[in-house]
Amino acid sequence: MSDQKIVVSFNAALASETENRVLDVRILQLGVEALLQDPHKGWYAVAEKSLDCDQRIVVGQILVTFEWSDWRNGNFWWLQSLYVHPDHRQQGIFRKLYDYVQAQAHLNREGICGFRLYVEENNHQAHQAYANLGFQETAYHMYEKEFLLTHSSSPKSIF
Repeated sequence: MSDQKIVVSFNAALASETENRVLDVRILQLGVEALLQDPHKGWYAVAEKSLDCDQRIVVGQILVTFEWSDWRNGNFWWLQSLYVHPDHRQQGIFRKLYDYVQAQAHLNREGICGFRLYVEENNHQAHQAYANLGFQETAYHMYEKEFLLTHSSSPKSIF
């Protein structure tokens, strides 16, 4: 199975496990593909385990996207779509993914001013894991207004 297919399946599992939400797989596939084709949108890192000398499996993933901060003249990296397959949890995989992203931030010359993430309100295990890494709860609440996107090739007039 390609990494893209695994990322799609991990994202669907993440939505189901954390929010009891079923994602439209077609839209999810297009979204993952769009990100993989455009590095300005972000990037995925995957964690692999060896089964034997020739075979490796993906056991976890993390997505990094970017938010420019004019207040800090730098980019926050948003850590998203973090998922570790249930058979491989409690084995330090999340920590390895996080350490990898942190190393990439230190190597990056574009001025990374910090990491941000959001976590489902009742996911107390994740709250503790992030606190253990030095993340602090902010004074901000997150609001969202979702739009129904159409993926047609021609723009529609609003007049």
